[in-house]
Amino acid sequence: MTTFSLNRRAALLGTAGALSTFAIGGKVAAQGAPITFGVLPPLTGAGGPYGPAMLRAVQGVVAEANAAGGIRGRQIRVVAEDDQTNPDAAVRGARKLIDVDRAACIIGTWASASTTAVAPLCWENRVSLFTVSGADSITLLPHQGYIFRTQPNSRLQISTACDYLMAKGTRRVFHLAAQSPFAASSQEVMVEKFRAGGGAVSGYIVYERDKTAFRSEVDQIMRSRSDTVMLNGYLPDVTILLRELFRAGFEGRRFTFAYAANATTFQSLPNEVTNGLITFQPSPDLDSGAFNRLKNRFGNVEVDPYSAQTNDHATLAILAAAQAGEATGTAIRDNVRKISQGDGEKVDNVTDGLRLIAAGRAVNFEGASGPVSFDERGDIQGTKFRYEVAENGRFRLLELV
Repeated sequence: MTTFSLNRRAALLGTAGALSTFAIGGKVAAQGAPITFGVLPPLTGAGGPYGPAMLRAVQGVVAEANAAGGIRGRQIRVVAEDDQTNPDAAVRGARKLIDVDRAACIIGTWASASTTAVAPLCWENRVSLFTVSGADSITLLPHQGYIFRTQPNSRLQISTACDYLMAKGTRRVFHLAAQSPFAASSQEVMVEKFRAGGGAVSGYIVYERDKTAFRSEVDQIMRSRSDTVMLNGYLPDVTILLRELFRAGFEGRRFTFAYAANATTFQSLPNEVTNGLITFQPSPDLDSGAFNRLKNRFGNVEVDPYSAQTNDHATLAILAAAQAGEATGTAIRDNVRKISQGDGEKVDNVTDGLRLIAAGRAVNFEGASGPVSFDERGDIQGTKFRYEVAENGRFRLLELV
């Protein structure tokens, strides 16, 4: 297990050290013991391209909150563990964050298998869990309200993708999926949607994602007379699959998730292999103040959806704890909806939220990923989706709906 335990100075990205007292909304509060937030992103493994930025987004929010006086005078300490995009490593990391670091919440689990593995540890220990994983099964667990998911669940994601593909003429889609909780729930939705729309799922294969060759799978796709293949995998395996589909002469539509084909794909494959590939992903709220603040903090580089979501995870946890007046996992759980949905004053950053809460005013936080309104299961209730096509070594926007 790789540990990224950050001292206060590192966690605050250079923010000045704590003082003995803090001004909050014009009031002075005595400093208490630091509050620990755990972060469990994929710093390595298949999710490795996304984890470091996810962690950085959390650190930035925490830095702003600490500069504003923290949570009722208590500074926030960030401790991060690398889940390695692996359920076993995720459990080890979560166990340390809970048992050793006494984290009030865990932020940023990415792969559905990892989230599924650590979720019981969280609800059994009354630790709030904020995740970007999509498998439907996650929020169907008996989590007692301790899970908040900002990523659309698999039913919403796959239903949206199927509607898009059918609108573009797809009638026979082959579903090729890496083994994960997300794959099984995706297949159920695809069969349902295409059957209702007069089409069909022409084939379905679940593969081990550490494979280095997919010739037999590609042969089955070629025999299936499919007009589209849905590549439901991760960056390393989808890169191999794109190459092998090209070599086999597949001429149909290739469709995948944006996390499985990004700018690094163009460094691994020639343009003739990637041209025409369509990707989709839940989109951050590109016009929001929260998104633009995060983009500026990142130095105006591209901000992926997962970083936007962990930005919001940290803000939600901080404002919920401030609203509750205590920073426990249960207090965070019980107050997330109070500060993110309702009739409160709209805020798009942690500093304004803390100031208003300290003044006794209700807030309604809207984040970089969009409005963060959760249903009774902890699922986000809506988002926009972004579709792009690969053209000559870059992605071009097709639709944002």
